[in-house]
Amino acid sequence: MSLFASLFASLQVDSAISYLVALIIPALDAIFPVLPSETAVIALGVATAGSVDPRIALLVALAAAGAFLGDNLSYLLGRYFGPAVERRFFSKPKGMKARAWAERSLGRFGMQLIIACRFIPGGRTAVTLTCGLTGYPRRRFIVATAAAAVIWALYAFFIGRIGGQAFEDKPWIGLLVAFGITITISAAVEGIRRLRDRSRERARDRAPGEAERSAEGQGAAPADGVTASRRTS
Repeated sequence: MSLFASLFASLQVDSAISYLVALIIPALDAIFPVLPSETAVIALGVATAGSVDPRIALLVALAAAGAFLGDNLSYLLGRYFGPAVERRFFSKPKGMKARAWAERSLGRFGMQLIIACRFIPGGRTAVTLTCGLTGYPRRRFIVATAAAAVIWALYAFFIGRIGGQAFEDKPWIGLLVAFGITITISAAVEGIRRLRDRSRERARDRAPGEAERSAEGQGAAPADGVTASRRTS
């Protein structure tokens, strides 16, 4: 595990690399989702788990700032380079489906979705780019992404610290445990989202049939009334 040992040694609170990692990787993974921003911030939490250095707050602040900058860079790309963004991210069926979900969910949940998409696999990129493409109000977007960035940075960093403190002698195990916790939480959020989407789809599928039956019932009632009046007369 010498590789892990050297990795954690380079991510201490007194290392300049730690601050670069905290800022740059969360900023870039909005556009390059393959970058492991959450893993990087968790690793920082694990590596500094035994420290009470006040500079830890700066690491968390930089992670939040990086996440905020990345979200807003994504928004600006969608806003000012729409055609190129659509070709790059939304031209294939999977991308088209992601954008349709993002637009539909933004209309329904707004700022809540912008905050929650931080914890939905692939959701951050789809939602932030779609906000730019559709001209979502910039002020509301800034407020939502600022809140999301702070919540996410605290969440990832302190889950890492919990793992690091639980396995102080074997930080690589702490990293794996903390990473497993975040995967479980993300999977739960995604599962709930899919269940809600399916529930809404079933409701939409039932709606036309119910409307037709209601219309048929309303059409039948006057006919019965007319028949009854004729018999009485």
